[in-house]
Amino acid sequence: MIKILSYFLIALGAAQFVGALFHHPIGGQWLALLLCYGPLALGILILPLATYGGTTPGIKNNLTVTRYKGWRSLSGWIVAFVLIGFYVCLYWFPAVLRGPIEMLDPLSKAHTGKPPDQWYLYGFLYTFAVLTMGVRFYYRYRHNRYQIIRNASVMAIQLVLAFAIPGFLKALHQPEFYFTYFWPLKPNYLYPDTVQSLSSHPGGLGTAFVFWATAVSFVGVPVLTYIWGKRWYCSWVCGCGALAETLGDPFRHLSNKSLKAWRFERWSIHLVLVIIFLGTLLLWIQAGTGGSLLGQASRQFNKWYGFIVGATLAGVVGTGFYSLFGNRVWCRFFCPQAAILGIVQRFFSRFRITTNGDQCMSCGNCSTYCEMGIDVRYYAQQGQNIVRASCVGCGICSAVCPRGVLKLENGKTHKDRYDGADRPLHALWRSLTWR
Repeated sequence: MIKILSYFLIALGAAQFVGALFHHPIGGQWLALLLCYGPLALGILILPLATYGGTTPGIKNNLTVTRYKGWRSLSGWIVAFVLIGFYVCLYWFPAVLRGPIEMLDPLSKAHTGKPPDQWYLYGFLYTFAVLTMGVRFYYRYRHNRYQIIRNASVMAIQLVLAFAIPGFLKALHQPEFYFTYFWPLKPNYLYPDTVQSLSSHPGGLGTAFVFWATAVSFVGVPVLTYIWGKRWYCSWVCGCGALAETLGDPFRHLSNKSLKAWRFERWSIHLVLVIIFLGTLLLWIQAGTGGSLLGQASRQFNKWYGFIVGATLAGVVGTGFYSLFGNRVWCRFFCPQAAILGIVQRFFSRFRITTNGDQCMSCGNCSTYCEMGIDVRYYAQQGQNIVRASCVGCGICSAVCPRGVLKLENGKTHKDRYDGADRPLHALWRSLTWR
């Protein structure tokens, strides 16, 4: 009965959203907004109670294999079609979303002091998804303290740092700035035009933003990753990770565990990193030479990077393919920030997932639920530490292990994690030369 009620409420809110798409929402101003997102939120919040309420806390593996097949069939393609269609409209046909955008007008004016645009709609829906699906995440993993705290972190950071504060800055006529993103994930924060624009903004706040972006990119990232691995960012702070862990959680078992996918991942993610590094360098060379050396080549390079990586891979593919290839397609295969974090984690970090091979019963839960496509069971059977560059330290493998085989740890040093860890530069060189 509770499930029926939740589905009814979700359908009610969805109908109001569709009505807005055709410019016929019920009510006006705040009423139209509440009639859309109120039932949606209530329905999504009630559904986990119907699913997990009254059950013993712990991971339920019922029908996981069936869901694996099901999400690759009609239902998976329907979800993918909706998500991909939304991102295509958002980036290239925003006029299609004019109704839902206008429905946010009272909220946007109260928040930012300005009428909404497609990016305000996106930020609102993004935050709405993280908060509501975060409640579902909490109920599913309520037996695990690490998951509860981690989930609270991504929800709070998305709401405050990635949505509320940037909007308030606009209302105060200050530069819109997202404290949770830095170069190279947010490459324009270190582009010369952005640096000049922020630095010249009256009041000095823009200069502080430039300092923050630079300090975190080149000091904070390596230091924090050395201590805690890439999990400090990918699983606790990043907005991309927040959406993947909440909205994308039902699809985490769909990640490709094959060696072929691993090989592709190692090439693709580092290729994007090289491209954005060269693109940023080109822009600074252009700025330093007044455009005389490269002309408009660097600007075209940046334009195509924004189209291919920023819009297509991060948005359309990265989120639209959740229900087909798992929830971390962007993070695993294309994110340049994850590439940097992964290099530091793999060769220099103190973080590792330790294994107790004698206790492993080869159930395969860890590998099934790994959103990054790591065959965790293999390492557990060998009793090896897991130090893969792609591991985001989400801890789900440990949460679903029935024998307590896996443990997320930060050692006293980075030199005892794997054979050759006492010579990380040598190990990195061997990796680069495929030896």
